[in-house]
Amino acid sequence: MFKNLLVAACLSLLVGCASTTAPSADPWEGLNRGTFAFNETVDKAVFKPIAQGYEAVTPKFARTGVSNVFGNVGDVGNGLNNLLQGKPAAAFSDIGRLVVNSTLGILGLFDVATPMGLEKHNEDFGQTLGKWGVGSGPYLVLPLMGPSTVRDAIGRVPDSRTTSYSRWIEHVPSRNATLGLDIIHIRAELLATSKTLEEATLDKYQFLRDAFLQRRLNQVQDGNVTRAQRDKLEEELEGPATPSTTAPAPPKAPAGK
Repeated sequence: MFKNLLVAACLSLLVGCASTTAPSADPWEGLNRGTFAFNETVDKAVFKPIAQGYEAVTPKFARTGVSNVFGNVGDVGNGLNNLLQGKPAAAFSDIGRLVVNSTLGILGLFDVATPMGLEKHNEDFGQTLGKWGVGSGPYLVLPLMGPSTVRDAIGRVPDSRTTSYSRWIEHVPSRNATLGLDIIHIRAELLATSKTLEEATLDKYQFLRDAFLQRRLNQVQDGNVTRAQRDKLEEELEGPATPSTTAPAPPKAPAGK
């Protein structure tokens, strides 16, 4: 655990140094668009159809229970990251949620903590690194995982150790089935959003990139984004003009006309 944190922290220092010289938020756009297209192809062929079938045959109350169970496991990481970010009150709420929902909520199947006033948080190590002053680094689309940044990709290392149920499931087939259920359940929850997105946007890649980076900035700052931070992100999203995106200059008129 602490070894992973140390490795992630050292790598994140390199990200922080590199991010100060990045010409834009998305300097690897060509590579990212290729990965995005790959992810879209796999999603349409595999994940989306399975998620639609899962939603069709699984009652809503059952899907809510599945969401609660996975959310209960996530409160382990939420509490730890809130502690690392210097937010003890939020961490206490996360620990309280874990205890209450794991007992009274029958291993997290029912969310009895929220009605009791224990607020749900969503924290990860990428946000913690951001709180520590580490820059996000370039935007990065991960194969099969989707939008990220270099900092958030690094943050997945300790996150995988603190919120992964595989640490408690030794039976390999059961562990794999649980992982599959988690992936399909998350995709099913995004069905309505993805449909709206496909109908409303001309450039889905750019829309998702901008929305992701704006959301992550808001999460790192706990909603207290300054005008300077917002302007800086917008400037980075615009980026420098490139030959692939810059329209050719109009031809000059002949002399004397």
